[in-house]
Amino acid sequence: MRYQSTISIIRDVVFGHNVKLVEPCNLYECTLGDDCFVGPFTEIQKGVIIGDRCKIQSHSFICTLVTIGNDCFIGHGVMFVNDTFENGKPAGDQNLWKPTAVGNHVSIGSNATILPVSICDHAVIGAGAVVTKDITQPGKYAGNPARLINN
Repeated sequence: MRYQSTISIIRDVVFGHNVKLVEPCNLYECTLGDDCFVGPFTEIQKGVIIGDRCKIQSHSFICTLVTIGNDCFIGHGVMFVNDTFENGKPAGDQNLWKPTAVGNHVSIGSNATILPVSICDHAVIGAGAVVTKDITQPGKYAGNPARLINN
């Protein structure tokens, strides 16, 4: 599907059944599963895969190399990062970017920042948390850096 307007860019997206978008939003070369919702002022970049029944709230940014499982909730203003600025500046070379994998049944609270990590199934990331390391155990995580506060 190719669609362009003055308020949104929605280009080369693979949509599942019953996907709902609230414009303006920018989605390009990504995949959205069945029954997903994408709120306004959201950007989902090239190569992102989002599973079925996910809800992406407004003002979220999901960058290249992110995969999100089924039945996930991404709160308002959640930022995914694929460039860790290892040399103190943007990598400039996309080959240096790193992937993020979010499991199934994961909830990420508003304004959380997710660095290139892996998050296991059934994790809850609190609002404002900064996830800097893999999350391998289900439970509730909060803080900067995010840590397990309840399982």
